[in-house]
Amino acid sequence: MKSGQAEIVETSKAIQKSGLMSRRNAILEFILRIVAFFNTITSAILMATTNETLPFFTQFIRFHAEYSDLSALTFFVIANAVVSGYLILSLPLAFVHIVKSKTQNSRVLLIILDVAMLGLLTAGASSAAAIVYLAHKGNNNTNWFSICQQFNSFCERISGSLIGSFVAVFLLILLILLSAIALSRRH
Repeated sequence: MKSGQAEIVETSKAIQKSGLMSRRNAILEFILRIVAFFNTITSAILMATTNETLPFFTQFIRFHAEYSDLSALTFFVIANAVVSGYLILSLPLAFVHIVKSKTQNSRVLLIILDVAMLGLLTAGASSAAAIVYLAHKGNNNTNWFSICQQFNSFCERISGSLIGSFVAVFLLILLILLSAIALSRRH
């Protein structure tokens, strides 16, 4: 075999290997989008269904804690719901990346939208984290008392919801990095 033919064979093998890596990357992105969707939708549902009522001294006077009492938690629910909708709507485009290899424009679009959703989700999770911190620790300087000793179920649910949302933030960061890697390999 001549050296020119050997180079062609080697180049062909490299292209096939690159195509296989690209396909694996696209499959991983698709799976990460599904996992992120389940994290965000579960976080939104868990937070939106969180409430707890405690009796005071009599059964006629009760204390009630609900997510909608705090605008930061309402924003958290809305942000997670919006990102969930985006993630489910981005799945067909992510599937196209598995099937087709030349998808640079759609990858750029997904990176831009992923970054926007990352910003929204991070803002929602961060605002809720401040409220969760105050619920657990309180703030003696402002006379805000910890409510988690009384509203234990409420605090457990909002904390769990927050964890799921921050996992989704991490997954979106991975999606952005994977898309950027896929784009950089094509140029």
